[in-house]
Amino acid sequence: MKAKFSHFLMFLCALLAFAPILTVDFMLDEYVRMRESKELRQQVNTIINETQGSVDSALRSLTAIVSRSPSLCTPTFIDSAAEQMRSNYLLRQLVVNSTDGNVLCSAYGKGFKYSTITPTMTMPTGPQEMTIVRIQDSEQPLIKVSLKVRPGREVSAFVPINVQMLVQQSNAIRGAIMTRYALTSGLAILEFGDPDAYYNSPNRERDFLFVEQVAQNVPIKLSAAVLMDVVRAEYADLKIGFTIVACLASGVFLWLCIQYVRRSQVPTFDLERAIQAGELKPRYQPVIDLQTGQIAGCEVLIRWEKPNGEIISPGAFIEYAELSGLAIPMTLSLMEQVRDDLEDLCARHPHLKISINLFERHFRDGAIVEDVKAIFSGTAVRYSQLVFEITERQPLSNMEGVNAVIEDLRKLGSKVALDDAGTGHSNLAYIQKLGIDIVKIDRVFVELIRHRNVPVPVVDALIGMATELNTEIIAEGVETEEQALYLRAKGIRQAQGFLFAPALPIDSYIALAERMNNEEVKLIDDFDDDLVVFDDDDDDDEEDVA
Repeated sequence: MKAKFSHFLMFLCALLAFAPILTVDFMLDEYVRMRESKELRQQVNTIINETQGSVDSALRSLTAIVSRSPSLCTPTFIDSAAEQMRSNYLLRQLVVNSTDGNVLCSAYGKGFKYSTITPTMTMPTGPQEMTIVRIQDSEQPLIKVSLKVRPGREVSAFVPINVQMLVQQSNAIRGAIMTRYALTSGLAILEFGDPDAYYNSPNRERDFLFVEQVAQNVPIKLSAAVLMDVVRAEYADLKIGFTIVACLASGVFLWLCIQYVRRSQVPTFDLERAIQAGELKPRYQPVIDLQTGQIAGCEVLIRWEKPNGEIISPGAFIEYAELSGLAIPMTLSLMEQVRDDLEDLCARHPHLKISINLFERHFRDGAIVEDVKAIFSGTAVRYSQLVFEITERQPLSNMEGVNAVIEDLRKLGSKVALDDAGTGHSNLAYIQKLGIDIVKIDRVFVELIRHRNVPVPVVDALIGMATELNTEIIAEGVETEEQALYLRAKGIRQAQGFLFAPALPIDSYIALAERMNNEEVKLIDDFDDDLVVFDDDDDDDEEDVA
């Protein structure tokens, strides 16, 4: 089973290593699509804004003519219309017509004829009306903007939909296979390119970039489509660069995975034998009472002590132990050693607590409760001295079963703590849902404390929440005097960390507990070098994980 797990891990690492290479095309397409869509939208916005500008200029000309010459079709009116034609290059014609469409006069004589190709629409900005028309002997449509000046009479200006599109159809939007002007209702007005190539494509969302924009105050929209193959070709050099970078990243990741698997092979294949041989030994990290300086108890951690003297840290095997199910016999072995190591000390100091880590598998049934009874019943280690920490590297699945196990442990007189509160899967909602007795503030939050007088909102919030729920609090990973003083000022009674002591072998822990707890109890006024209760420079400073 262990060999299969190692092979599966290598296979998974290989897949992950080559993932960047396999996804180069996808990542490049997403980059190209994002960048070119933005560029296409800018071009479409520019053109549709020009259409809006044409209509706005027509409205300004109509307003100017009517204000200067209220009488229609008089010489003064015709002169004013002609002046507007000369000053506004967008105007193609200015006419006075009846509401039934008859042209009464125009800036360039009465021979102007046109036909409407869309219904008349009222513009959103006012009483003006707009119609798309086609003048005689021309294929290009114009926008007719009309202003009613009296019953049965209106003055109309004719402007092109877009000058740029008429002059540079092929270059107005770079690489566009289709450009289409339409009313907002969907009725096509003006089309360039091959609209059918886009609208009839079964995979148009994948094969094309498409942008559609509506004019601000005109019921007209502009659509444009560009072939992805066309824009993708412009990024050929970038694809080569992406591929090279992906290959390098894959190579580095694969090498790191191989090194990791090689380093973890011995624990992977020998862990079960090591448990049976008693090579997994407990270490005890003291928990300090910040008010008195005495030892309030300890957290039981673990080290793999090989026969050749090599010490393997828990980070190399804990995850595998949990996934493989070996965490169950490992915990049983650990509890038996704890009983034998601490029985006499617990008899002399019945207030000392012992924290033991449990894993997700322990909460699947009630077996752990029976194991606790079998190991500690009838010994000097009382149930009330035991604290069981929920170490949730894997999420708790069966909450009903979890509640049952916790309730049974509490019935024995033991307490339950939530380890690493606020990180990973350690949901803060568990504190209330599961009836947690103790909250352990993780070192990642304690590290945020830089000075005793500078507030740390995250830490304060955790403390406030735990206090509100009437749970005890233990701070982990305390490494500086400022952190200890800050926590004590906030009412935290217990803490552990390298400021006080690392995880100790049993002889060192017993000696320390006897020395610290047999001294006269006194309140600590300040922290100084003497409060570093145990200093072992040979002990590694890595974070304990079990």
